[in-house]
Amino acid sequence: MDSRPPLPPFTLETARQKARAAEDAWNSRDPARVALAYTPDSLWRNRAEFIAGREQIVAFLERKWARELEYRLIKDVWACTENRIAVRFAYEWHDDSSHWFRSYGNENWEFAPNGLMQRRIASINDLPISPAERKFHWPLGRRPDDHAGLSELGL
Repeated sequence: MDSRPPLPPFTLETARQKARAAEDAWNSRDPARVALAYTPDSLWRNRAEFIAGREQIVAFLERKWARELEYRLIKDVWACTENRIAVRFAYEWHDDSSHWFRSYGNENWEFAPNGLMQRRIASINDLPISPAERKFHWPLGRRPDDHAGLSELGL
């Protein structure tokens, strides 16, 4: 099976590296690329949806990014221990009627020894926002290194 460093046990620094790698992958909006960070039998709870395995992860992400347009995400490590990382995140997107939203959430991640995520539990809330309230303005794709994080943005 593939390895995805950094590997557990995590330090705060390696947890931050893991969270940034996840953020970068999700900002690519490439479901197949994102799915490779998870074990083949990975289990998810995303809101009220339960997902098992890479095939379902890809299908879920394809549906997600078909309706969440111009998706931009920032993740921030909240806590970490041996093979677990807790992150908080926010992402902005709009629907096909150009209504903007900021989605806030928390994720609990559990990793296999090879650094692939074997469990992801996500709780997410959506807040309608006006275009003037947007805070994530980088071009689609990876967040630039000099762009403010969640704390700097007051989120």
